[in-house]
Amino acid sequence: MVTLIKPLLVNITILFSLTFNGNLFFPFQTKHPLTLKQKLIYGLLGSFGALLCMVYPIETLGETHFDLRMVAIMIVTLYAGWLPGSIVLASVVTTRYLIGGQFIYIGILVSVLSFIVTLALRRIYLDSKHRVVAGTLIAFLYFYLYISILAFAITFLDTFFYLVYFAAFYITFIAVIFVIENLIRINKQIDEMMYMDKLTMVGQLAASIAHEIRNPLSTVRGFIQYLSQDSADENLKKFSPLILEELDRTNSIITNYLKVSKPEQFHLSNVPLNEVIQDCVLLMRPFASYSNVVIDYDEKGPYYVQGDEHYLKQAIMNVIKNAIESIPEQGVVKILTHADFFKNTVEVNIVDDGRGMTSEQLKNIGLPFYTTKTKGTGLGSMVTNKVIRDMEGSIEYESAVGKGTTVKIVLPLLKSE
Repeated sequence: MVTLIKPLLVNITILFSLTFNGNLFFPFQTKHPLTLKQKLIYGLLGSFGALLCMVYPIETLGETHFDLRMVAIMIVTLYAGWLPGSIVLASVVTTRYLIGGQFIYIGILVSVLSFIVTLALRRIYLDSKHRVVAGTLIAFLYFYLYISILAFAITFLDTFFYLVYFAAFYITFIAVIFVIENLIRINKQIDEMMYMDKLTMVGQLAASIAHEIRNPLSTVRGFIQYLSQDSADENLKKFSPLILEELDRTNSIITNYLKVSKPEQFHLSNVPLNEVIQDCVLLMRPFASYSNVVIDYDEKGPYYVQGDEHYLKQAIMNVIKNAIESIPEQGVVKILTHADFFKNTVEVNIVDDGRGMTSEQLKNIGLPFYTTKTKGTGLGSMVTNKVIRDMEGSIEYESAVGKGTTVKIVLPLLKSE
C-alpha cells in the first residue's frame, strides 16, 4: 500500500505547490479574460507540473506509468482554455512517447482523453454556480472512460489499485478546484480593498474642496442670470444659457463627488427588486427608444432585498443608461434576474450588445475620472459601485470588444417580504 500512496502524495504536493505559484505569477480571477502571455505561462507552468508528476510514477505495476499528470491537463484546460491545455497535453504526450514501454499508446490515449472530456464540458463548468459539483461530474465521466480502457487493455490491475488511485485522483482534482476558487475569492477581496482605498482618497479630496468651490459657483450663476436679463449685449444673451449649463454640470459633478465622500443615509427596508427594475425600465424606455434600443426585461420572482429603494433605483438606472449609450446604432439591452437559494443571493444581469470594452478598460471601470464616453466623468459608475457595496452586494463587469458588456449585480436575498 505504501508503494502506491507514496508517489501519489509526491504528485499531490507538486500540483498544490504549482497551483499557489501560478497564483503568484498572475493572480487567479474571473473578471478579465486571459492575455496570450498569461495563457502561455499557465501552459508552461502546467507542463512543468505534469512532467514532474511523470518523474514520480507508481513503480510497482510493471511497464505501466500511473501518476496524476491528467489532473494538470484537466485543471489548466478548465481554467485557462484550450491553448494552455494543448501545451500541457503536447508536453505529456511527447514525454510519454519517449518513455516508451508496452503500454505507451494506452498512456497517450488516456492523456488525450482527459483533455477532450474537459474541453467538451468546459463551458458547462464555467457557467455552473457550483463548480465542485460540476467538477465531480467531469471527473466521474472521465473515470468511466479511463477505467473502461484499463479493464480492456491491462488485465492484471486489481480492485484495490483502482480504489486507491482513483480516490487520490478525485480528491486531488476537487481539492485543486476548491483552492483555485478560494484564491479567486481572496483576490477579488483584495481588489475590493484597493478600490475602497481609492474611493476613500477621492472622498477626502472631495470633502475638502467641494463646499469651497460650490459657493463661488452659485454666485457666478446668479450674476450670469442677472446680467443676461438686462444686458443689450447679444453675445452675452446668446452664450449665457451655455455658461449656465456648464455651471450646472460642474455643480452636478461636485454633488456626485459628495455622494462618494459622505456615507449615504440609507432608509433600509424590504425592497421588491422586481418592482424597482420594472420602474427603471419604464423610466428609461423613452431614452432607449430615442437611441433605437429595445429594453427586454425577463421578469422572475418576486425577489426581495434589504436596502434603500431610491438609491438602488439610481444605481440600476445608471447601469441601464450606460448600456444604452454603449450601443452605437441600434440594439437590445437585456435584464435578467436569477436567485441562488444556496448562497441566499439574487443576481441581476444587465446585458447589452454594444461596442464593448477592452481588458484594460475593464480594469479601470469605477475608478475616479475614468470613463469611456467622450463627455463624462466616470462618477456615475463610481457612485453605482458604492451604492451596491453599501447594500452589502457586489458588482462585476464582463465585456469583449464588438460583442457587448454584461454587468452582474449580486445582492443579499431576503426569504420573504
